[in-house]
Amino acid sequence: MIHFKRHSGIYTLETEQELVVSIKEAWNYFSSPENLEKITPPSMGFQITSKVDKKAYEGQIITYKVSPLPFIKTNWVTEITKVKEECFFIDEQRFGPYKMWHHEHFFESLPNGNTLMKDKISYKIPFGFLGYLAQALFVKKQLTSIFKYRYNTLEELFNE
Repeated sequence: MIHFKRHSGIYTLETEQELVVSIKEAWNYFSSPENLEKITPPSMGFQITSKVDKKAYEGQIITYKVSPLPFIKTNWVTEITKVKEECFFIDEQRFGPYKMWHHEHFFESLPNGNTLMKDKISYKIPFGFLGYLAQALFVKKQLTSIFKYRYNTLEELFNE
């Protein structure tokens, strides 16, 4: 399930997925930055370039190389700004392709023992009207594709 909203020049993408694992297992997987590459489409050329030997913690800086368009590589720097063990963590872009990127990851234990994982991404694209066109022409489609890939990969990893 993927939803987009636009407000004050900011776009918000929201997703949720039930995982057939305990909240502890889900937390251990998603709070390990090295697993991000496994759930990102190979076409994105996603590669962590910094040392990430610890689970997500407040103040952690993670650097990546990513290819948002064929033959174009860019650096992306995020900071983990808030962590509440087995509940949520937030990463924010410090440098990268977006004017703003704020990604909230939520985890909720369900009565059946499974975990409900929710993502809320608020982002702003640079370049004013050209950014608006980019959102309409390819950014929304690309983010939808990335999160569909993530959904399918997580289904295979945890729900089959």
